[in-house]
Amino acid sequence: MTPTTGFFLHPASPLHDTGWSHPEHQGRLRALASKVGRDLIMLHGHVEQMDASEASLDDVLRVHCPAQVDTVRMACRTAESQEAIVGIDADTKVSAASWEAAMGSAGTAIAAARAVCEGTIRNAFVATRPPGHHATPDRAMGFCLFNNVAVTARWLQAEGLAERVLIVDWDVHHGNGTQDVFYSDPSVFFLSLHQWPHYPGTGAAEEIGAGPGEGYTLNVPLPAETPAAVHVARFEEAVSKALEAFSPDFILVSCGFDAMAGDPLGDLRLEPSDFYGMTRHLASVAEEHCEGRLVALLEGGYAPARLGDGTVSVIRALAGLESPEG
Repeated sequence: MTPTTGFFLHPASPLHDTGWSHPEHQGRLRALASKVGRDLIMLHGHVEQMDASEASLDDVLRVHCPAQVDTVRMACRTAESQEAIVGIDADTKVSAASWEAAMGSAGTAIAAARAVCEGTIRNAFVATRPPGHHATPDRAMGFCLFNNVAVTARWLQAEGLAERVLIVDWDVHHGNGTQDVFYSDPSVFFLSLHQWPHYPGTGAAEEIGAGPGEGYTLNVPLPAETPAAVHVARFEEAVSKALEAFSPDFILVSCGFDAMAGDPLGDLRLEPSDFYGMTRHLASVAEEHCEGRLVALLEGGYAPARLGDGTVSVIRALAGLESPEG
């Protein structure tokens, strides 16, 4: 039986070292992989771990300017030569393994999109690390080096595999980098639900795109402690609104789990069952609009055990399996 869902993880991603006191530390992927591994009996025959890949410089340069790429590369080289963790800014740290992790995460997200387009798998979850949605065309920031979801969208378009890409970002933080990349572009619809006010300070409802991209950005700011039922209802309303304006060929998800109750960097109230339901909703949308073509990329989530629970819920939802919570 051909698996419906691919699980992707580049081997360098767990080696990206920001220090154990940093919220985006190596324990995140260890916890995620452990939870997924313990669920393999249920996932067997429905989910398959797939081969990782690396992005080319051309892939990354479709989104990021050469100076930004050089800044990341030089910081990683410095970290390697000094055998130390190096800060690009106060929040964004790199180590000797970070260049391979960043290029590998972007490339593995591309590999997932390719496999979906080729029909090898129906959809996919990619455990991208470092995360990406804060990285702007000219700046690494907010724990993010390269914008994995934007790089994947541009690759799909460059390869002629998708003309119109819907990006749904449900991380607790606004995906300012992704918004910046596509703000004037009507070929990519960017939908973000996020806590407001909160880091990085962008994502007001009035930010709707510019020029030919006006109307193709939809921000849904949510106050702290928004009840989960209200949050999910706003999500479904926003997806419906996006689909009124835009018919996607492919759907990408910036899948942050820091909107979950108990996350140290957020104050929203989602549970793993809510992520399961939102993923099933998007899978249904993908079936209706783009032959099921959907790839979710890991963003935030800083309570490691909860991150693992959320990931299992999303993977089960992608594979059409029952929720872990029954």
